[in-house]
Amino acid sequence: RISLPRSFLPSSSRGVERTLTLCFSLFRRANPSRMPRVRRPSHANSWYKGDAAALEAEISKWKAAVEPLPGLPARAIIGPHAGYSYCGHVMAHAYAHIDPTKFKRVFLLGPSHHVFSRKCLLSSQAVYDTPLGPMQIDSEVYGQLRATGRFEDMDLEVDEDEHSLELHTPYIVHTMRGQEFRLVPIMVGALTGEAEASYGKLLAPYLDDPTNLFVISSDFCHWGSRFSYTYYDREQGQIWESIKWLDQQGMRAIETGDPAAFASYQERYKNTICGRHPIGLFLNMLQHCRTRHRIRFTQYDQSSRCTAQSHSSVSYAAAVVSVEAGTGAAGED
Repeated sequence: RISLPRSFLPSSSRGVERTLTLCFSLFRRANPSRMPRVRRPSHANSWYKGDAAALEAEISKWKAAVEPLPGLPARAIIGPHAGYSYCGHVMAHAYAHIDPTKFKRVFLLGPSHHVFSRKCLLSSQAVYDTPLGPMQIDSEVYGQLRATGRFEDMDLEVDEDEHSLELHTPYIVHTMRGQEFRLVPIMVGALTGEAEASYGKLLAPYLDDPTNLFVISSDFCHWGSRFSYTYYDREQGQIWESIKWLDQQGMRAIETGDPAAFASYQERYKNTICGRHPIGLFLNMLQHCRTRHRIRFTQYDQSSRCTAQSHSSVSYAAAVVSVEAGTGAAGED
């Protein structure tokens, strides 16, 4: 039992939230064995709506506005992870191509923004919660990955600080609603090219399984002095047009499916694509799959159109990865 002094009694809704958070923290410290291992939606009410009905309506609106391109049933997608007011509409152009009845498991790969590691990291929690409902982490697959000795665990604080995985979770729950599935979240560290190839080979068999969906989380160019990146090719027009051209070169490299082409692009331009390591890992997965895949970008946008060196912007892109006809597992095509 935890007793709180009268000074902790809330006088507002914000006070209620603070008090509940404090109670939760004190209870967790006093009763660690009795606490469910749940990752909270720590960026709700700031990066995206925390109210379930409002969030549901917003995602539904964005997805309804997308006409899925023919012949592109998704086996994997690439999508951004910024605040929904900036990129939610772009994400819809990836998620609208997913047939949820095909999948029993969702692998979610995103970069680390706050913790440096040369490895891939797994959650220490059992559940990822969202305003739209919880997702159970696949303990069986996690066990297989841990058995390789190639993965480290991240603690709860690291997990909840990172937004690249969380920002996709409401879209995943919304898209997979009505289906039984498990989540496999993986934070991808600052991998070397050799490590991207090694992890790609390790994870490729999971992509060959047609019941697994892969979600790759990445924004594209972060432009401006606050990002220490101001590449500008004046031949392309205004700054925002140069940024778009730069991102398009990267998207074309990714669409080849060749990790060497993307690595060469990054070596040349050093574009601030924050999910370059998850993308590089995924491209290496494609090299080791029995099935052949094609990648097509379906949408692109920028947070603002830069016209002066004092401006800044972040770019967002959506891509769909599908299986080439005739190369899938029996009954898949």
